[in-house]
Amino acid sequence: MSENTPLPIPERAIYGFVLYLGTYLGFALYLVWAFVREEWLQSIGITYLPQRYWLVAGPVYLLVAFLIVVWFYFAHYLKSTPSLDSINTIADEHSRFLVDQEMTDSSMPPLADVPIYQVNKKLYLLDNY
Repeated sequence: MSENTPLPIPERAIYGFVLYLGTYLGFALYLVWAFVREEWLQSIGITYLPQRYWLVAGPVYLLVAFLIVVWFYFAHYLKSTPSLDSINTIADEHSRFLVDQEMTDSSMPPLADVPIYQVNKKLYLLDNY
């Protein structure tokens, strides 16, 4: 069993190429449906097509649905973000603070969160912390 990887593999390339061709084929069929007269389509044997109303209404519905999904996605993350006076905006279970042993003057310290007292000390030039 192979592990999941973002590297290009032949199956993924084939699926991408088929989707690429399918997109262009679908757009070509949409344009044929939009611009070719119904009498000509019926003469070659295509007798069932959706109403012409859906030529405009379908893309508009898809666009509105996309905008609603984006709005709900944004609203969900705004709702799940803690308020500014919450302690979770200062530290949570994923916070990583530096221990004094990790800090050396000769190298750059590892990536970590800055404690709030150090931020206040730098911002407000307070020496009594």
